[in-house]
Amino acid sequence: MTDLYPVRRALLSVSDKTGLIELGQALAARGVELLSTGGSAKTLRDAGLTVKDVADITGFPEMMDGRVKTLHPNVHGGLLALRDNADHVKAMEEHNIGGIDLLVVNLYPFEAALARGADYEEMIENIDIGGPAMIRASAKNHGFVATVVDVEDYAALLAELDANDGQTSYAFRQRLAQIAYARTGAYDAAVSNWMAKAIGEDAPRRRVVAGEIKQTLRYGENPHQNAAFYVDGTARHGVATAVQHQGKELSYNNINDTDAAYELVAEFDPAKAAAVAIIKHANPCGVAQGATLIEAYQKAFDCDRTSAFGGIVALNQPLDAETAQAITEIFTEVVIAPGASDEAKAIFAAKKNLRLLTTEGLPNVLDASFTVRQVAGGMLVQDKDAGFIGMDDLKVVTKKAPTDEQMADLLFAWKVGKHVKSNAIVYVKDGATVGVGAGQMSRVDSALIAAKKAERMADVLGLPAPLTIGSAVASDAFFPFPDGLMEAAAAGATCVIQPGGSMRDDEVIAAADEAGLAMVFTGMRHFRH
Repeated sequence: MTDLYPVRRALLSVSDKTGLIELGQALAARGVELLSTGGSAKTLRDAGLTVKDVADITGFPEMMDGRVKTLHPNVHGGLLALRDNADHVKAMEEHNIGGIDLLVVNLYPFEAALARGADYEEMIENIDIGGPAMIRASAKNHGFVATVVDVEDYAALLAELDANDGQTSYAFRQRLAQIAYARTGAYDAAVSNWMAKAIGEDAPRRRVVAGEIKQTLRYGENPHQNAAFYVDGTARHGVATAVQHQGKELSYNNINDTDAAYELVAEFDPAKAAAVAIIKHANPCGVAQGATLIEAYQKAFDCDRTSAFGGIVALNQPLDAETAQAITEIFTEVVIAPGASDEAKAIFAAKKNLRLLTTEGLPNVLDASFTVRQVAGGMLVQDKDAGFIGMDDLKVVTKKAPTDEQMADLLFAWKVGKHVKSNAIVYVKDGATVGVGAGQMSRVDSALIAAKKAERMADVLGLPAPLTIGSAVASDAFFPFPDGLMEAAAAGATCVIQPGGSMRDDEVIAAADEAGLAMVFTGMRHFRH
């Protein structure tokens, strides 16, 4: 192994032809012999370049619909041979194996097929075999061979050759090798995770998680923590796939909170009503529905105006000018929506630090893809909480049944509660949160905090009484004792939605009846840690 090693022969075999002709021309101009396969070879020849087919050096044509073309000693020997090993050099001479100094490969578009929902057979045909094998061989032999797997590294390769008189440095080849192994690892992760889902394997023996860097962040949750944002290549609408129209770069906390906001607002069908969610530190401080976005925004904002300052706003419909103007009246970090009018964009343009993100749609909240959380020495993997409760799933357990209006507010509160850190208590009235208690060790404390916030907002809004009077209340898990329920009743709640399932359900139901509350059980909880 030596530091600088010349590139005299290159093998180019790519699915993504972006930049291929320009790369081939640049390499040919530097005197590099070009080897290629199939469509890549045709593209290069059509551009007037001299290319040798891999079939010419293997002695075998491409066969089996292209499944077999590069799996041959004349290819892998050329990639793996140690140029400073006498036995390797002798074997190359005896078997007429020419060295390959540069490999440029990108893989069959498996992830793209997955994102568009291809069927099983098409997915199988998009599993690359020869590409990963060559990449791994070339990267292993990075003492002599440069491996390029990403189009964005073409310019860096040519700059390296120019800087070193047609040679690559060991440090450069090392960096390319690391990128190469990460690429094959991510590719295999996509294949294995797809196949586990396809065959119904809920807990495969090995689970691999991979991502591609989207952004190096200034820091993580705190300035002393390094951080980066990776995307997994899925087509889920959200912060990872959004277009940022303006504003400074998103931070770690911005990304986390924006994701929480958009997942929450997606619970509400935009065809039925406009919905707005305002998030602070991954918890909702106001969520509402309305006939228009501006109505929904104002109702959400009036739940907790103090916490909304510096928050994240998510909309389930495209942002309009009137709502944009209202949002700019206080400091807001990020706004995310399915779209935005030109007028709304113009209004936001005056707030240079306000980030505006748009997506092509809302995330599918019923998609039970898996989530991952790291713990010391391992990771926890589970289905995303895609649990859904409809009217027909509710069981009335008290003497008094909720009215239709109360039932609508109960279901609204239940959807919001799913996105509040446990222990969660959510008060709702007329399609808007009026008090949110999140993340407390005691459910009683969550009920008290939410009620106190509502009292404070009543003073701010000049109301004679807090909006929790006559409200619906949701609890993300069962009430283990009647005390939490009684705090909600004391705050003015008239109906309750909760999972049920406590050993003391009978006591809780009796307390609800005594207080004149209507209560329904869902049979499902929504812990969120």
